[in-house]
Amino acid sequence: MLLDTASLYFRAYFGVPDSVRAPDGTPVNAVRGLLDFIARLVQDHRPDELVACWDDDWRPQWRVDLIPTYKAHRVAVETPAGRADEEEVPDTLAPQVPIIREVLAALGIARVGVAPYEADDVIGTLTGRASGPVDIVTGDRDLYQLVDDARGVRVLYPLKGVGTLQVTDEAWLREKYGVDGPGYVDLALLRGDPSDGLPGVPGIGEKTAAKLLDAFGDLAGIMAAVDDPAARLTPSQRRRLDEAREYVAVAPKVVRVAADVPLPAFDPALPREPRDPAALAALAERWGLGGAVRRLLTTLQT
Repeated sequence: MLLDTASLYFRAYFGVPDSVRAPDGTPVNAVRGLLDFIARLVQDHRPDELVACWDDDWRPQWRVDLIPTYKAHRVAVETPAGRADEEEVPDTLAPQVPIIREVLAALGIARVGVAPYEADDVIGTLTGRASGPVDIVTGDRDLYQLVDDARGVRVLYPLKGVGTLQVTDEAWLREKYGVDGPGYVDLALLRGDPSDGLPGVPGIGEKTAAKLLDAFGDLAGIMAAVDDPAARLTPSQRRRLDEAREYVAVAPKVVRVAADVPLPAFDPALPREPRDPAALAALAERWGLGGAVRRLLTTLQT
């Protein structure tokens, strides 16, 4: 099981009241919510291995170089050169992220992040290396591209907490979008994604993108059709795709998750006992996490 950790702690932050606080008054709603999410996921799905995948670089420069608008609207601080330096994060969430790192380390739950890559890229690389089935837990549709029934790769998309998950497999993708996992990359880049600052091809929405992919197979087939006067494209579709050639040429590298991240050595095995009981106890007491920690440990031990 691969966790898109930031996606989950953001959901926990907005889903758990900020009245959940440590003894000193510090909000810990994201920390407690994430621990309860993990406990529920382990209880319901019983993975043998679990990795908390991390954004060591939330907006990699190599993606920005290709599409400058990539996540630009989520920038909180910029350097004099204009490069995004920090992601805009709610003031009461930012201090909780280091606590999450410390608690995961004390528990012994693997946390893996590598700069200059996003958690999505870590997930893509781990999925490619996996020898057995993989469940990816994320609220990010971009990871639909990794769905692969033959290899047992599916996305568990939280609908309400993590107790209600949309199980995304190839049948669901075809029913919803008319594409398989790899085809989702082409659909996403044609449609665009405002949440990631991807402009898409103007005038080509999701339904039109799906129809074009059905007619011409993939992005390369669609662009070949632009150059074929006999291809059945409307004049406006042909013009818009032709005008978007520069974007279409670079967007696949931005949208497609990396599969070759140089990962550090780590142990993905789900721990039955905490790696550092003393540190975990101290963290639980300091931040008022006793109940959440006990619930997770009970789940891990059963």
